[in-house]
Amino acid sequence: MPFFIGRDREARRAYGFDEVALVPGQITINPNEVDITWKLGDLKLEIPFIASAMDGVVDPEFAIAMGKLGGLAVLNLEGIQTRYKDPEKILKKIASASNDEATVLVQEVYKEPIKEELIRERIRKIKEAGVLAVASSIPQNASKYGKLAQDAGCDIFVVQSTVTTVKHISTEYEVLDFKRFCSELKIPVIVGNCVSYDAALELMGTGCAGLLVGIGPGAACTTRGVLGIGVPQVTATVDCASARDYYYKKTGEYISIITDGGMDTGGDICKAFACGADAVMIGSAFARAKEAPGRGYHWGMATPHRNLPRGTRIHVGTTGTLEEILYGPAKMDDGTQNLVGALRTGMGNVGARSIKEMHLTEIIIAPEIKLEGKILQKAQRVGMGK
Repeated sequence: MPFFIGRDREARRAYGFDEVALVPGQITINPNEVDITWKLGDLKLEIPFIASAMDGVVDPEFAIAMGKLGGLAVLNLEGIQTRYKDPEKILKKIASASNDEATVLVQEVYKEPIKEELIRERIRKIKEAGVLAVASSIPQNASKYGKLAQDAGCDIFVVQSTVTTVKHISTEYEVLDFKRFCSELKIPVIVGNCVSYDAALELMGTGCAGLLVGIGPGAACTTRGVLGIGVPQVTATVDCASARDYYYKKTGEYISIITDGGMDTGGDICKAFACGADAVMIGSAFARAKEAPGRGYHWGMATPHRNLPRGTRIHVGTTGTLEEILYGPAKMDDGTQNLVGALRTGMGNVGARSIKEMHLTEIIIAPEIKLEGKILQKAQRVGMGK
């Protein structure tokens, strides 16, 4: 329902993860017996978790580890991995630099040209390990790198920018024809990001297999602060999922919704699926893994598909192995580990046998859900009081 924010000016209320809660179901299910598989095009995937295309999160080794655990990790084709033969030296410098030094350093390292032979090398390394290879670029470079990645063995290609629309106007560079691009590639294409029903519906008509939802919610993204643009993730996911359902009824084609960013805990992830997500893309949680190349840091704006200012480095620390973050056992009490277990348990408690049934979960507006009765946790800095 719209509200008046001033004379003759209406605004719609939007909601984020901290403002809602899920209602338990009338039946409950053994968490080990729920189905969390999902599909992207013709691919059936074991767990609905994707690691963000950030240089501090994903390198070939991390992508291999993620793939062996059943998830996906997106390699940024315009980042450090494809600019330097030995990116490890650069990553060590960024991780050990002071905050002021890191900003300048990150800006400098991205001036090195991208090398096509390194794109092929990185993708082949992932494929040789027997897991799915996923790579990304911004729309302006998708035509150039999409075919190159596919020929190198890439299984899924991601075209990602801060705000993605079918109708983009520019006289400075050639605008990507998404429909043509998706039809020419023989592998599934994920596009994004968007947050509105109409934009999502138009993007689905391009032939993409998945749609990324989220503008500005990520820990390392400043779009909302710098530009004032974005929609909280609960409302954005619900709106785009509604577009998916309408498109499916109209065409018979199911386009997967991937909520991208803004999720810190298993609870946030459960809420994303209840809002209509088929999968989630996460940066900060995986940047904390010991296998992450950034060693507890990530710098989303330094990669081409994120917003300015480039060079901002976010420290998240390292809290465990990738396997602990995904499957446990949790060593932290704040909900940032055993994310797969949290999703399974959440689905069991609301009575959802599958992710599609999770979409039907009752959601209530509950802005005090994180604070209610948590005075002792806050005083002792444990659990939700941290």
